[in-house]
Amino acid sequence: MSIKNKALLYNFLGYAVLFIIIRFFIIEFFALNHFVKLIIAAILATLLAPKFAVIKTKEGARLVMKWIFIKGFKEL
Repeated sequence: MSIKNKALLYNFLGYAVLFIIIRFFIIEFFALNHFVKLIIAAILATLLAPKFAVIKTKEGARLVMKWIFIKGFKEL
């Protein structure tokens, strides 16, 4: 599996896990329309999910992560 595919997979998994957790939290505690719940969960998961990217350096390609709870980039 290439590094670009890993970054794509990690981005999807981070978003999907947060979306499902937020969606069930909203369903339990708020009485809103089903479509509104999905939109709110999608927006929150997009904002809170970590972002993975591939950067190219002289040594080769590296996988890095940016998250709002971590200052700067974290190299994986």
